[in-house]
Amino acid sequence: MTTTTHHLIVAGKIPTASGPLTVYTRGLIAGLTGNLHISSPQPPIVTLTSLLTAFEAAETATISRTKGTVGTRNAARTALRSALKTEVATIQAAADADPDNAEAIITSTSLTTRKVPVRVKAPFAVKSGALSGAAILEVKSAGTHASYDWQMSVDGGKTWTDIPSTTKVKTTVSALPVGTTVQFRFRSLTPKGQSDWSQPIGLLVK
Repeated sequence: MTTTTHHLIVAGKIPTASGPLTVYTRGLIAGLTGNLHISSPQPPIVTLTSLLTAFEAAETATISRTKGTVGTRNAARTALRSALKTEVATIQAAADADPDNAEAIITSTSLTTRKVPVRVKAPFAVKSGALSGAAILEVKSAGTHASYDWQMSVDGGKTWTDIPSTTKVKTTVSALPVGTTVQFRFRSLTPKGQSDWSQPIGLLVK
């Protein structure tokens, strides 16, 4: 069974057109200057500033229509956008390292945010089976060469009954007492050793 959470990321693409690219870079430089969330911008602010200056100079030079100026401008744009991509990745890494403050970290740099849905598989899930009196147990994989022990309890966890072990992450239990709450738990066995029993999950059998 999976659940959906949201991951906050830097929104928008780095502009390609000269005007928007310049505005974007100036805003980012201003947002990074003295920023307490991003103490060590990569590349450094001085590098971004230098690349922006070179790009603006190359852009101005194209007005003369002198041979080679467009190529120089394009190369300067590529270098600037490459540096900006690295900077955005640095900001994203800082946000990922502090999810609770991710939005504040990103927006403090003048950038905007976007939520991306992320599906996360539950470590252990129990649900009713297709037939009455059946339950489906599923766990997150413990890795290759893992096996899984399963147990159930019909008396609130006082006593536990073994369910056949499997090498698969899912198993089905049948002939359960309908109308009662049955608890289930599991543990995994890998080449590194055996885990503790999981916290029990209860299911009202239908």
